[in-house]
Amino acid sequence: MMTATTATSTSAAGASRRRLSISVLALATFALAAAACGSDSGGAGENGTVTIYSGRAERLIQPILDDFSDTTDIAVDVKYGDSADLALLIEEEAVAGNVQADVFLSQSPGSIGFLDDAGRLGELPTATLDLVPPTVRDAEGNWVGFSGRQRVLVYNADLVDEAELPSSVFDMTAPEWAGRVGVAPGNGSFQDFVTAMRVTEGDDVTMQWLDDLAANDPITYSNNSAIVAAVGRGEVDTGLVNHYYNYRALDEDPGLPSRNHQFAPDDPGSLLIVTGAGILADSDDPALATELIDYLLSPSGQEYFADETFEYPLAIGVEPSGDVPPIEFSDVSNFDYGQLGGGLEQTRQMIADAGLQG
Repeated sequence: MMTATTATSTSAAGASRRRLSISVLALATFALAAAACGSDSGGAGENGTVTIYSGRAERLIQPILDDFSDTTDIAVDVKYGDSADLALLIEEEAVAGNVQADVFLSQSPGSIGFLDDAGRLGELPTATLDLVPPTVRDAEGNWVGFSGRQRVLVYNADLVDEAELPSSVFDMTAPEWAGRVGVAPGNGSFQDFVTAMRVTEGDDVTMQWLDDLAANDPITYSNNSAIVAAVGRGEVDTGLVNHYYNYRALDEDPGLPSRNHQFAPDDPGSLLIVTGAGILADSDDPALATELIDYLLSPSGQEYFADETFEYPLAIGVEPSGDVPPIEFSDVSNFDYGQLGGGLEQTRQMIADAGLQG
């Protein structure tokens, strides 16, 4: 298996909604100190202060938090870190009776599901939940999605004929794709995708796909950005990524030959990974916390995610930006999101057992 190395930031996979194993806890605990060193946008607002633990990167989320603060005169204090590590930190704080956060923003459903299962989230108002379709929110009302990232195949249009692009991610293990696919096995979104495949297709089918993929000599990268850049350079023909990375690359350089290809809507390769928000059960001010989440789902908040990050806005009635194709959320997210983080340790072990390292 060929390997390329590139240094950019990654997003870790979510912890389990049903159960986070002791060994996963042990693996992630070392990062708690780093997670605790986030940024403050501090100061007291005239209408109060809301404290946020954010698994979304500062460059992606801070601008809309600043807009919220400017609009409402509510100050925001933000601790940035890995979603799973922050979820574990919240659990530690809760056990100690010292929860600091009002709102948790999670990169993927697994981490927020872990806190939900642990009873650390408060129920959101019906009016907030009803801002999005049922398929992108918690069935029990304890968290809501505010943006989404679809799994796609990015390809170099100078090297790949559109007619040869497959309808299923399972076809990427065929002989004609040997040595032509970039993957990021250590990246959180790839692990979310594999876990979702386990939910929808079963472990045996998923393990066979991983083995076949590894046998097909994929080129491994550290994250989605590295794959998109490599495809744009012609270093690799295709790559499995989240959709918005290529739109960001094209926004910076419209001349790039990289394009996104969507698998069939009912294919595991078309998974929509939801970014979720929840209010901590021990929040000192759930009203301010609700106001923040409502702002993320407001037209201003949703247009920010659509126009500035090229993610899918999840609020009802808000369309994706520019060339980002509309999708039916029920087609690409019609399974229990609470299972996405389930068995994360086993997902990682399966990826390693297949010989995929990144």
